[in-house]
Parts: sequence; structure tokens; C-alpha cells
Amino acid sequence: MALAEAFHRQIEEFDAAAKVAHISGRIREILIHQLKRRGVVVGLSGGIDSSVTAALAAEAVGNRRVLAILMPERHSSPETLEMGELLAHHFNIPFEHEDITGILDAVRFYPRYLQAVRQVIPGYGDGWTSKIVRANVIENKGFALFSIVARAPDGIETEERLPLQAYLQIVAATNFKQRIRKMLEYYYADRYNFAVAGTPNRLEYDQGFFVKQGDGAADLKPIAHLYKTQVYRLAEFLAIPDAIRNRPPTTDTYSMPQSQDEFYFSLPYHQMDLCLFAKNNGFPVQEAAEVLGLTGTQVQRVFDDIDTKRTTTRYQHFPPLLMEEIPEIEAL
Repeated sequence: MALAEAFHRQIEEFDAAAKVAHISGRIREILIHQLKRRGVVVGLSGGIDSSVTAALAAEAVGNRRVLAILMPERHSSPETLEMGELLAHHFNIPFEHEDITGILDAVRFYPRYLQAVRQVIPGYGDGWTSKIVRANVIENKGFALFSIVARAPDGIETEERLPLQAYLQIVAATNFKQRIRKMLEYYYADRYNFAVAGTPNRLEYDQGFFVKQGDGAADLKPIAHLYKTQVYRLAEFLAIPDAIRNRPPTTDTYSMPQSQDEFYFSLPYHQMDLCLFAKNNGFPVQEAAEVLGLTGTQVQRVFDDIDTKRTTTRYQHFPPLLMEEIPEIEAL
């Protein structure tokens, strides 16, 4: 099949050494000629994207001119800090540990979140954990519907459909986490005259899977052009520790473990990469369906969902919008 061959050649088996050389060279050029900064700050989540971004920055400017920031909070998985420290020690990258629980307390994140969940699960409280999940788009036609899954201290799980206002309040509250982390990244960037590196891969960047002025804010985004499959290929080439490479992609936003395809994407990353690649390169729906082992109807729903996300999250890519152009500034 032409799609399977093209995906394998361009995405799964691309020249990792050449890609690392190109990206690290571009990081140096951007720092020197455009940003005028001495080094790079990277927020480490313990996931594959931030790990590869930090390794590429170290390749570009040397490990001593990269600063990793580890920013767990009360709801974070213990692996978040553990994997972040593992990566920093592995590449001998200096790091700062900033537990953001206190800042989240100060902006009343935890009671705001609690109030939203109690709109649908009144008994939710101390000792409970939760996450939000999305109805699978390949199985459900129509608008995306979200539910809250909560686990009581006795282990019993409850799932309830979220009304719009409760959903919006949960998302608005959890967005504090990404915005506070970015605030700390820029503190250290300003302190050391460094630039902040964003960590979205192509799938996340294309589909708006980031928080505006949160993890979407950065001075440069070294892997935004790479499919997640390619990020894993670079991770292997860069010798990212196996424990990080084998860790399933998670949001690490909620107190219950949550995969990215539960919350946002229609399929696991490798299948989403193939769908996005097929759509971007004009391959027919039926060919993508045959490669994925899905029906044409299911793949068409994924394609439609890609278009919907591109439309609804487009504003996240916008800079502040001016009422009129300012030519003197634009000409710089």
C-alpha cells in the first residue's frame, strides 16, 4: 500500500542523525541571531516530548547551558518527578525543583476544581481521585461529549456525564497548572538570559492540544514539526532512558492516570500520526482504513475530528490581535 510505504519511509525510518543535526543547528542559529539568548529552559514532565526537547537543547548548546525545571503538584503522578530527575541526571543537565502545589493553593485551584466536580458527583471530596474522559469519536458520531470518572477512597468508581458549565470550569481550573509552570519557566529564563523551549509535537501543535499562554507559550518549539512517532525515533537515537521511552503518553493533569487518547485524541498516537499523515498528504480514507484495520466510516470520523479541532483551536495559535497594523514594528 502506498500509504503504509510512505509512512514507514518518511515517518518511521527517517534519518534521525540528520534530523538531530538540523534541529540542534537551528536552535543555535535562533538563539544567536534572533532571540539573543545564552541558553535554553525546558520544563520537564518526565514524558517523551520534553525529554527529547531537553536532549536536543543540550546537543545544540551543551548541557550546562540548558536548565530543566521540574514542577509537580499535589495531583501529579510520582513518576513525573522521578522521570524528570532521571532525564536531567542522564544528560547531566542542571535542574530546579519547583513544587507548584502552594501556588495552586493560592489561586484556589483545588476548591475551584472540587466545586466543579461536585456539580455532578456531590459526595466528591478528600481521598477521591478523578479525571475527565471524552467519548471515542470513532464510535460516536456528533459532538464530543465529556464525562468525569471519579474513584472513591473505597475504590468504587463513578462516571457521570459533564454538563457544559462543569466541564468548562474543570478545564479553566486545570489550565492554571500549565500557566503557572510557564510563569516559572520564564522566571528562570529571565534570570539567566535563556530562552524558553516549548515541547509540543506535530500532532499536539496541529490539533491545539496545549493551553494558550501556558504550555503553548515559548520562544522556540524544536519538535513542533515532528510527528510523535518521529519523536520516539529521536528518543532512541538520543539514548533517552528506557524508562521514559516505555512510559505511556499521559496528560499528568488529573489525579487519576489518564491517557491522551482518553482525553483528547481519537486513537493512540501511532494511529493518529498515520491518520494525520494520510490527511495531510491526500491519501484516501479507505486506504487509511485498510492500513489501520478500521472501517472507512471510522477513519472519516477521525478526519472530520481533525478538521474540527483545527477550526476550534485556531485562536490558540493567534498572537494578540491588533485593531490596526503598526508598520514600524512589523518591519523590524
